[in-house]
Amino acid sequence: MSAIAGIVHTDGQQALWEDSWHLYASLGHIPADTTGVWKGNEAFLSCHAQWITPESVNEKLPLADEASGLTITADAILDNREQLADQLFISRSQLSVLSDSELIMRAYQRWGEEAASKLLGDFAFAIWDERKRTLFAARDITGMRTLYYRHDGKRFSFCTLIAPLLDLEGVTKDLNETWLSEFLAIPEMHGSADIHMTAYRGVNQLPPAHTLVFRAGVGKVELKQYHRWNEIEPLLLKSDGEYVEAFREVFAQAVSARLRTHRQVAAALSGGLDSGAVAGFASGSLRSQGKRLNAYSYVPVSDFTDYTSKTLLADERPFIRSTVDHIGNISENYLDFEGRSPFSEIDTWLDMMEMPYKYFENSFWIRGFYEKASQQDAGVLLTGARGNFTISWGPALDYYASLMKSGRWLRMLQEMRQYSQRTGMKFSRIARITAQKAYPERFHNASKGAASASANQLIHPEFASRTGVLERLGSLVQLQGGARADALKVRAEKFNNLAIANKNGAVATKCSLRYRAWERDPTSDARVIQFCLSVPIEQYVSKGTDRSLIRRATSPELPDKVRLNQRVRGIQPADWLHRMIPDWGAFTAEVQSLCSDSRVAGILNTERIQSALKNIPEPRPELASHPDMRLMMHSLIVYRFIRKF
Repeated sequence: MSAIAGIVHTDGQQALWEDSWHLYASLGHIPADTTGVWKGNEAFLSCHAQWITPESVNEKLPLADEASGLTITADAILDNREQLADQLFISRSQLSVLSDSELIMRAYQRWGEEAASKLLGDFAFAIWDERKRTLFAARDITGMRTLYYRHDGKRFSFCTLIAPLLDLEGVTKDLNETWLSEFLAIPEMHGSADIHMTAYRGVNQLPPAHTLVFRAGVGKVELKQYHRWNEIEPLLLKSDGEYVEAFREVFAQAVSARLRTHRQVAAALSGGLDSGAVAGFASGSLRSQGKRLNAYSYVPVSDFTDYTSKTLLADERPFIRSTVDHIGNISENYLDFEGRSPFSEIDTWLDMMEMPYKYFENSFWIRGFYEKASQQDAGVLLTGARGNFTISWGPALDYYASLMKSGRWLRMLQEMRQYSQRTGMKFSRIARITAQKAYPERFHNASKGAASASANQLIHPEFASRTGVLERLGSLVQLQGGARADALKVRAEKFNNLAIANKNGAVATKCSLRYRAWERDPTSDARVIQFCLSVPIEQYVSKGTDRSLIRRATSPELPDKVRLNQRVRGIQPADWLHRMIPDWGAFTAEVQSLCSDSRVAGILNTERIQSALKNIPEPRPELASHPDMRLMMHSLIVYRFIRKF
C-alpha cells in the first residue's frame, strides 16, 4: 500500500535535511496516489501511498499525534480490525472512518512495544517518539512486507526498498560477499540463511515477526522476535464434519479480510485446489458486493508441444474452466505471455528485486499477472501460494511411512490399497517409496542426492573456502532430500524459516509497489496457519485420499473434477525453455562471456558452467528441469547482477 522511508539523524539539522531529501527523492519512481513527509528535531518520516482499502483513500501519512508526540508511517493492511477495535474500546461507527495506520498508532499507545503481536495482516511500519527520541518499527508475522535499514554512526535510516538507503550521502554500494556466498551455495529458492543480511554490505533487513527499536540517545539498534510457531495445541474435535466446519469458518474469515479494497479484485487461478479454493470463497463474497472476480491463468504458448508424463499437466485449462463454470461470477483471463521468457525478464527482475533471484521459471507470468491486475485496476491480487503447507497439506506417502515405522501395518496396508485405487499408482511402487521414506538409511538415495548437489555447485571452490560458507551453513546444502522425506516433521519449521518468508515478502512487496496491486494470500493468514498446524494428520490423509481436509471442505466451491483429482497435477511453466529458443544464441553467447569475465572469476564455478553448456548444445524443451540448464540460468542472473557493480 505504501513505500515508507525515514531517518533519525543526531548530527544536526542541515545533515538531516540533506539526507531526508535524498531519501524522499529516491522513491520518486514509485506510482503513488499521494505522498507525504514529516520532519521533527532529529527525525524524518515519509510515505509514497497507494490507496488500496476504502479507509486508505485520502489517508494522511505520515500521521502525527501532537498530544503523545508520536508520528507513524506505515505500509499496512490489517485483517483483525474488529478485534482490535473491541480491545481498544473503539465503536463500529468510529472504526468505519479509522485507517489502519491510526489503529496501529492506538495499539502502540496502549501496548507499547508489544503492539506488533496484537496485529494480524501484512504490514511494516515505524513510529517515532519525539519525547523519548526512540524509533519503533515492526514487520508482520509472515513477512509479506519488507523493511530495510542502515545504521551509520549517528544516522539510522530505513526504507521499504534498498536503493534509497544506498543513495544517502557518504554511502558506498558494496557487494555483501557473505550473502552472495550463501545465495550460491544454498539449493533452496531463498537467498541467504542469515535472515538479517541483504546483498549489500551495510544494509540489513528487519526479519519477519520482528520488532526494531533505535534509541537516538544511545545510538543502539535492538531487535526482538515477537512470534514463533511453537507448541501448537492440537485441535481435538468430535467428528470429521466438525473439522470441515471449523476449516470453512477460519478460511472464509481469511479470504473475506483480503477482499477489502475500493478497487477491483483479481486472483491467480490454476487447475488445482489452493487457488481454486481461494477463488471459490472469494467469488461468493464479491457477488454480494456487486463485483466480479478477475481470474488470471497462465497457459503455454500455442506452438508448445507437451512433453511431460501422463501424470503431469502443462496446460491446465480443462480443470480451470471446470472451476470457473462451477463457481460463477468470474471473468477468466488465459494468458500465454507470448514473446516473454525467463531470459527476457532478467534485467527487469533484477531492477525490481534489487538482488539476484532463483525462481526464474515463473518470472514472466508472475510479473505478467501483476501487469494485468494493474491494467484492470485491481487493488488486490489473491493467491494461494502457501497452501501446500496449510490448507491443502496432506502428504500421503509420508504418513504411510510413519505408520510403517510405528508398526501400524494393518492401517498402512488399507490406506495404501485405497491410495493405489484413487491415484492409479501401482501398489508395489507405493510400498517401495514408503519404505524408502521410513528407512532412508537403508537406501542410497540420500547419498546420491548429496553427490548430485555437490556436482552442480554454482559457487567457486575458492570463493566457498574464502567465505567459509559451507562450514557456516553446515549440512544445510545437503539436507534438502532428507527434509522432503520427513514432511511430517518439517512442516511447522517451514513457517519458522524466516529466510523463506524474506524471499516471499520481497517478491510480494516489490511487485505490488511497481504495479499498485497488493498480493494477498489467505493460505498464509496467521489464523489459517495456526488452525492447520493444530489439525491431526488423520484429517489430512484418510481412506487413500491425500489433502483430504480441503477436498471435503470445498465441496460447495469446487467441481468434483478438480476437488477429487488425484491422478494428474499441473506443472508450471513447462514451456519456459521452449520460450527461449529464439534467444538461444544470445543466451549461450552470454554464458560463454561470463566464463571469461574477470568480474566473476573466483566467484562463479566457471569450469562447471562451461561443462553444463557443453552438455546442452541445443534447447530441447524437455530439458527444462535439467540441473545443467538451471545452473546456467542461475549463473547468468548472478552475472548480470554483479556487472551492475
